[in-house]
Amino acid sequence: MDTITAQKWLDRWDTQQERYVADREERFRVVIDVVRQATAGIAKPRIVDLGCGPGSLAERIADALPHAEIVGVDADPLLLELANSAARADVRFVRALLGDPAWADAVGMAGEWDAVVSSTALHWLAPTELAQVFATAAGRLRPGGVLVNADNMHLDGPLDAYAKVVREARAIRVGVFDNEDWRAWWDAVLAEPGMGALAAAHSQVAISHDSSSGLTVGEYVSLLTGAGFAAAAGPVWQFGDDHVVVAVR
Repeated sequence: MDTITAQKWLDRWDTQQERYVADREERFRVVIDVVRQATAGIAKPRIVDLGCGPGSLAERIADALPHAEIVGVDADPLLLELANSAARADVRFVRALLGDPAWADAVGMAGEWDAVVSSTALHWLAPTELAQVFATAAGRLRPGGVLVNADNMHLDGPLDAYAKVVREARAIRVGVFDNEDWRAWWDAVLAEPGMGALAAAHSQVAISHDSSSGLTVGEYVSLLTGAGFAAAAGPVWQFGDDHVVVAVR
């Protein structure tokens, strides 16, 4: 795919994602703040982006930490084609299923990792798969390394409905509530001329948005501590049901 076409769809991707995360850029900056602190003094930090999609977070980390080695992992060949077509040379993207325990080997990064990050991706994994992903990440991270997960996470009981209202009200206030939605973006990109092979490959791995795990923040934290992380007490940033949770190896 040519760079201009890829960038067009990437820009459109970022716009539709803001419909669901009105403060997405701030959330990215929070992730970067944590990773910068966790990797301070390391000459070439090793950072892995799980469920990287078209590379929005990985690219922003590369801008902020140009000395880092960054690898994005995703299962969707169409999104990875967008990432590879528009990416800078110092970010590498690989295809792997996070539900497959061998995903970490596909990263191809020698030595211990310093940070594992993710944005709006891990909530589509079943709890058993997520527990495996966390355990694998914990096994690859160095002591003191971090896992930073930015995602929409449920709250317990009636607070969950209020959190959703708060998030949607914010989206209305900043004018992104009527942005193109996820389904419309996919319908459009799959209809793009020349996307035949990528569209067919995508259809084989597409994950329905009806498959969300529905985990609460507390349940995420429990999975992280069960996977061997020493600190995962709660979010370092929150707006409504949108959270950034940090776990320390």
